[in-house]
Amino acid sequence: MNAVADADPEYEDFAVWGYGDVLVQAWQRQHAIVRLARNIELGVRFDLDGLEVGVAWWYGPSVQIERYRAAVADRGSGPRLVAIIRSLERDGFVITGDLLKRPLRGHPADHPRAKLMRHRSVIATRPLGCEEWIHTPAAADHVLAAFSQLRPLARWLVKNVSGPRP
Repeated sequence: MNAVADADPEYEDFAVWGYGDVLVQAWQRQHAIVRLARNIELGVRFDLDGLEVGVAWWYGPSVQIERYRAAVADRGSGPRLVAIIRSLERDGFVITGDLLKRPLRGHPADHPRAKLMRHRSVIATRPLGCEEWIHTPAAADHVLAAFSQLRPLARWLVKNVSGPRP
C-alpha cells in the first residue's frame, strides 16, 4: 500500500490490518483500505488465494441509504450508475451488497433500476490472482490499475451517498 500511495496521493490515507484468532496465522489474511468518505472505501485483500480488490459502501446510516436510493431513482445519476456497474461487470468485477427481499415501497416494481434501489450496500470486487508478479513491485501496478477501474463507482458513491462533510 505504500507503493500505491506513493503512486497516487489520493490513496495516502490508508489502514492495514490482519484477520485471525492466532497471531501466527494473521499473515494469511491481510486487508488494507483507503477510506474515501464515511462508509465508502477502496480495499485490497491478500490471502492464500492471492489479491482481491474492491470498493465498498456498507454499514451506511439510514440517511445515506435514502440518498443512495434517491440518486438511483434520479433520471441523471441513476442511469450513470447503471453504466458504471455494467462496465465493471464487463471488466470482471462482481457487484454484491445487502439487498431488500422485496421491491422498495413507493417505487414501481417494474422501475428500470428497481433491483439497484433494493441495495442497502454496494460492493464491487475482483480477484487479481496469485501470479508471479504478486511478489514484485508490479503488484502495486495491478492494484492501481484495478483502483482506476473502480474510480467511477467510488466517485459516484462519494458524490451521491456520502453527503456533506462535517
